[in-house]
Amino acid sequence: MPLGNGRLGVAIWSADGLTAQLNRADTLPDRLSPGQVVLPGIARLTHAKDYTGRLDLYHGEFQEQGGGMTVTAYVQPHSDSLVIAVTGAKPDELQTAQLRLWSPRTPKASAKGQVGLLPEAWVDNKNPESSGRAFGSLSGITAQGRDVSATVTDPLTISVSFRPFKDGSFRVIVASPHYDGKEDAGDIVRSELSSASEVTHRTWWEDFWKRAAVIKVSSKDGAGEYMENLRNIYLFVAAIEKGVEFPGSQAGVADMVSSARDAHRWDSSAFWHWNLRMQVAANIGAGLTELNAPYFNLYRENLASIESWTKEHMKGRPGSCVPETMRFNGRGIEYESSWKPISIGHDCDADWQPYYNARTLSTGAEVSLWVWQQYLAANDQKFLADNYPLMTSSARFLLAYQKKEPDGLLHTTPSNAHETQWDVTDPTTDIAASMALYPATIQAAKLLGRDADLVRQLQEALRKIPPFPRTQETGPRTLLPSSADADGTDVIAESYLPGATGHNAENIGLETVWPYDLIGDTSPLFALAQRTYAHRSFQAVADWSFDPIQAARLSLGDEVGSTLIKITERSQHSVNGLANWDAAYGEFYVEQVGVVADALQEALVQDYDGLIRVAPAIPAGWDFDGSVYVRGRTKVDAQVRNGAVAALVIEAGTTEPLKIRNPWPEHSVDVVAGKTGTKVVKGAVGPTITFQAVAGTTYLIEKHGEPILNRRFAPVSGSPARLAKQLGSVQIGLSSDSQ
Repeated sequence: MPLGNGRLGVAIWSADGLTAQLNRADTLPDRLSPGQVVLPGIARLTHAKDYTGRLDLYHGEFQEQGGGMTVTAYVQPHSDSLVIAVTGAKPDELQTAQLRLWSPRTPKASAKGQVGLLPEAWVDNKNPESSGRAFGSLSGITAQGRDVSATVTDPLTISVSFRPFKDGSFRVIVASPHYDGKEDAGDIVRSELSSASEVTHRTWWEDFWKRAAVIKVSSKDGAGEYMENLRNIYLFVAAIEKGVEFPGSQAGVADMVSSARDAHRWDSSAFWHWNLRMQVAANIGAGLTELNAPYFNLYRENLASIESWTKEHMKGRPGSCVPETMRFNGRGIEYESSWKPISIGHDCDADWQPYYNARTLSTGAEVSLWVWQQYLAANDQKFLADNYPLMTSSARFLLAYQKKEPDGLLHTTPSNAHETQWDVTDPTTDIAASMALYPATIQAAKLLGRDADLVRQLQEALRKIPPFPRTQETGPRTLLPSSADADGTDVIAESYLPGATGHNAENIGLETVWPYDLIGDTSPLFALAQRTYAHRSFQAVADWSFDPIQAARLSLGDEVGSTLIKITERSQHSVNGLANWDAAYGEFYVEQVGVVADALQEALVQDYDGLIRVAPAIPAGWDFDGSVYVRGRTKVDAQVRNGAVAALVIEAGTTEPLKIRNPWPEHSVDVVAGKTGTKVVKGAVGPTITFQAVAGTTYLIEKHGEPILNRRFAPVSGSPARLAKQLGSVQIGLSSDSQ
């Protein structure tokens, strides 16, 4: 089960009594674990017939009880320390706690008095494009009890022995702070341990859940409740996975809660953007934009390195070709040292052999668009100014790569349609990237009063972007003209070479819908996009499949539900709710629950173009009670019953006009200011309701002549989960007969 505070992550489980693995995001390049902790004396609890255990998401605690004993484990928010508090132990029974590493690790184990240390330092200087930076891992252990003594058992193991207090209680405290070998390990650990005693984690987690926009989902078959649980697990793990300098997740892996020692399936020094995007979106919709800070830092702080890589590997072009798979120091390389044979791939490299992301050109545009989306959500102009160079650098590169052909249009070739088609002409991802990035950059530049020359170039280029390629719904794939839309049998192709060989299971045509936000329900291409979805080549085939999110954007509520279920049943094979891509490695994946989190938000509320849509894609038979954040720090609270909006409140975060799609098109609508009861809009009719919102004011949206104050809000309640939840062949938690 996962625990953590955004800097220190822990996987904890009931093996050998109790075992916990420590993880950090700053032990690069190999993301080495600071160690595992084992408490064999807890076996009396875990083997007891009355054993129960649960992860308390609301308080950030792992709780166990049995055989008259209890265990409460948590990570402190203000110090990078794991606390394991035990009651009910036999007062005079000797207890031990081990802090251990494994071969080929080479820590400098030491013990003094009641504290043992396992520090290890290294330099990132072995693999291609290494940074030369110093890194390290550090863990220290002590106990609070009687007769506490720490010893070095062997070069990889520290043992702490002690007796519980007379009341049978004791605590084991394990610290694992940031360490790069430049400071005294003992001083750092003792400082962390000394501040770990105060119990503050409950307050921190309660405040987190108060800030998060939560959603309650119910359905007769239990699938809705299951998805609600997965979203809550995502938000919990997202807080743990935050990281400081860099994100805690790479390649979709929940590295901060790994239980697999130092084993990693993918290059742990690199980040796959495709597997981060759903997490960025989910955090924005949940109102937790601060969780995206390391993501933006990864690209912002490496911009000079990315531009250098681009100049060196993309034939001297200006700007930034952001590598889809990018090392933490901004280099476009994927180095799979654990594979046999070792595999190396270059991204954003004009001379590299055709490869998954050798010439994926759209990543910089998407990073930049997330900058713009986060700005719109948080209304933070300083954030925009700080990250604006990412937008301009990405735009300058695309302008430099595009080539004007005799048809007068700007084309990109050779270029990848992400990982699916390699070295084709005008991939849909490139077209979408230009169509979305250029207007966003223009708006940002005008807002900040910068780069008038670039604005003119982008405005000119926008008029010369080719239309999306079309191909047949089924059968042989050839290029069709845009006029084929009239026949209603075409779909958006991956590129202008629709028949090119495919290399991955990505639905490239649907990138236009999400994340590029180019085709919505008011677009003349909406029917084309719906056909593209209906005839997509890959249906819910991976834990990162974006089908449910794209279905929500296409107003396909039942598809949202069915694809969420299908992806979950295929991918979520760990009882902690996380996906397991490759059981041989024992790594947990966070991308699947990230898709669930964002899909539920999109099903309940959308605001991708400045128009708030409520309940645009609710699955049949699912009821929602929840909140989603939209532009301008505004929060939308809605209750939906049988697909219809039953109650709707807008909590304005910014003083500005708000546009809302009429949730009851057949009725006129009133907008009532919450505190005063003043009707700021009375009897409005039509598909869209517009009103001037004032920051800090709550607005009730109700049917004219049917004031909601004369009816009752449906109560929203819940209780802590005590039993495992099942969905087909997968489940969250363990049933009593399997513990």
